[in-house]
Amino acid sequence: MKKSILSTLVLAGIVSAPAMATNVETFMGGGVGYQLDNFKGSHKMHSEDASYQIRGGIIVDDTHRLMATYGYKKDKFNFYEAGADGVKAKHKQDLYLASYDYLVPVGANVNLFAGASMGAAHNKVTHQEGGKKSSTDFVWGGQLGAMVQLTDNISTDLTYRYLNQNYKAADTRLKGTEQIMWTLDYKF
Repeated sequence: MKKSILSTLVLAGIVSAPAMATNVETFMGGGVGYQLDNFKGSHKMHSEDASYQIRGGIIVDDTHRLMATYGYKKDKFNFYEAGADGVKAKHKQDLYLASYDYLVPVGANVNLFAGASMGAAHNKVTHQEGGKKSSTDFVWGGQLGAMVQLTDNISTDLTYRYLNQNYKAADTRLKGTEQIMWTLDYKF
């Protein structure tokens, strides 16, 4: 028992030593953008509005970025059923994402990036005819964009992200979410 604990500690020290020697920068920030949610089913509806997010994470060796993001969107819209007039509805979404980006320098202060995201989305759809339907579901997708370093501590991103959603209520399914976000980050 003592040998396995000691060997585990030695192995952890060996594995973590290179990680401690790397250049790691932490950051926090926020952003605003446009979000489109595509629903499929007997209703034709697309929810689109402004989206807001706060985020934080680390950049390792100027090429790997790990990030946690909270996003929020609320929208009022009409959906249409066969033979019926438009029904007023609301869509509210809270996104909780973990992301990885690979950064590629293309200039002194500019990086292009591509990466993957996954997490959970809490969607609530409310309308006059069917009441409230909400659930928290797994989401996954990817993003690409450009990061510009404005000063030593401040950077800005322009990002396009697509997320595959698993929200289903009755015969309505949220197929996917598209975002275009502008964010501002502060490095510590």
